[in-house]
Amino acid sequence: MNQTDPNQENRKQRKPFLVSYTIVILIMLLLNLFLFPALLESQIQNVDYGTFINMLEEGKLATVQLEDEQIYFIDKEEKLYQTNSIPQDYAIVQRLEDAGVSFGRVYKKQGVLEYLLTNWILPFLPLILLATWFSRRINRMTGAGGGMNAMMFGGKSGARQYVMDDKTGIKFSDVAGQDEAKESLKEIVSFLHDPKKYEEIGAKMPKGALLVGPPGTGKTLLARAVAGEAEVPFFSIAGSEFVEMFVGMGASKVRDLFKQAGEKAPCIVFIDEIDTIGKKRDSGSGMGGNDEREQTLNQLLTEMDGFDATKGVVILAATNRPESLDPALLRPGRFDRRVPVELPDLKGREAILRLHGQKVKLDSDCDFNVVARMTPGASGAELANIVNEAALGAVRNGRSRVTQPDLQEAVDTILAGAQKKNAILSEKEKCIVAYHEVGHALVAALQSHSAPVQKITIVPRTSGALGFTMQVEEGDHALMSKEELLNKIATFTGGRAAEELIFGSVTTGASNDIEQATKLARAMVTRYGMSEDFDMVALETVQNAYLGGDSSLACSETTAAAIDAKVVEVVKAQHAKARQLLSDNRRKLDEISKYLYEKETITGQEFMEILERKENS
Repeated sequence: MNQTDPNQENRKQRKPFLVSYTIVILIMLLLNLFLFPALLESQIQNVDYGTFINMLEEGKLATVQLEDEQIYFIDKEEKLYQTNSIPQDYAIVQRLEDAGVSFGRVYKKQGVLEYLLTNWILPFLPLILLATWFSRRINRMTGAGGGMNAMMFGGKSGARQYVMDDKTGIKFSDVAGQDEAKESLKEIVSFLHDPKKYEEIGAKMPKGALLVGPPGTGKTLLARAVAGEAEVPFFSIAGSEFVEMFVGMGASKVRDLFKQAGEKAPCIVFIDEIDTIGKKRDSGSGMGGNDEREQTLNQLLTEMDGFDATKGVVILAATNRPESLDPALLRPGRFDRRVPVELPDLKGREAILRLHGQKVKLDSDCDFNVVARMTPGASGAELANIVNEAALGAVRNGRSRVTQPDLQEAVDTILAGAQKKNAILSEKEKCIVAYHEVGHALVAALQSHSAPVQKITIVPRTSGALGFTMQVEEGDHALMSKEELLNKIATFTGGRAAEELIFGSVTTGASNDIEQATKLARAMVTRYGMSEDFDMVALETVQNAYLGGDSSLACSETTAAAIDAKVVEVVKAQHAKARQLLSDNRRKLDEISKYLYEKETITGQEFMEILERKENS
């Protein structure tokens, strides 16, 4: 992937301006020779010699310039005069001296260049230099086409162009965990390679494809892989780069981008974070809603309608907020195809880990399947970071290869933060944390629908957690039953239940557990229809599903109060269930907590061995 030489592009752009400057200079020289001298002469007031003598006698003259055929003089009011002719008056010099008139140059025939230099260029040169400096500063901050250049010559798109070839271009083989998205995009590659077979049957390729998914799932990487597979130029620009301080500059950048794409066709144009300029238009915004962002969007819509898709220009865009895009942008003929780029499943996570694992030296004990099962919901970027963190940890510990413990510690670091080596807990706090974490693990293990325990630790982390219990599913679950969700809520309450059972009091250590249990219980009532009181009624709407899934209630205040009561009822029931399970298995709770207190970190296998040994005794 080679980025084009910006100096070469700048030289190409300067050629038309050099020609223009040359033509302007030639015109100014011709005017200087013929037209402007006559115009400058007309600024002098002609008087006869008698008037000159009268003004001399009246003391009105200030400065006089004597020449062979003419006299130029300035009066006390600084007006410039010249005589029509000079009679043979040899005493004129003496008369001027007697009258106290000074001699000097008051008029010089100027050409247009000298006139412009003395009257326009020199006075305004500091302002021009200041404006040029300010323009360059804006260009550095906003990219090409900003500032003064944008106002004078129109905004340049600022798109970065990459030349994809067989050696440097990213291929689909460099993208793992997105098999469905790659299949959908392979048609675009096929069209760019051989458009005739589509034209023969009368088929038209989509003008645009919208890549939709959470952050870090590889949307930009997929767009580059399409260009790399097709071996065509790749224009990349972020939506925020279209937003300018000056009205109309964003629209000018859009025009320039499509002009460049048409000249380089076939090619790929990729607009990242298109929701920046593609938000739904609101007639109530600004002065009639016609602000800079909407002008940019309107120009984008016009350009997508105007260009011919058969030329091989394919528009790709990425966003993680598809619900905010203007409907006109998503209609057929613009972004015809929507390509979901979702979080990878178990198989995809393992493939991503293996792909990034090829870049580091691995020990023979590394098992990416275990790491993949430990990271449900992780994006491709997070998985790449885990492999990198494991490599850094291996170097930190003086090893030449990445081991399985390095990978597992990297997972803990990404999920819960690094270990706090200077955090010292008192003996009582350490004991409380041990019972708290074992309470989670024991409640999970005693329920038939809970995920197996992978690890329990009471080592404090930089995220603020004093310990955590990791559960690992055997595989991915697309659906979760009501019983499984209730068991998860019971597991969340297991830590607080252990504190109540053993110490007879509660601590602040369960704050995150309370938040997770409440959120899950509320979702069961308002979104999943798992409450007999409300049946299959949607009481909550989810916004920004790819950015945390913020939700808002869509019901009356009375119904909201009833929802709160139902959520409390669900959590209280599972809390009581967890307390009962721990009370019935008090000896197991004490035994495992004592073992964890001594070792600080135990594996799921150690946990199950103690649990089963106690059952057989």
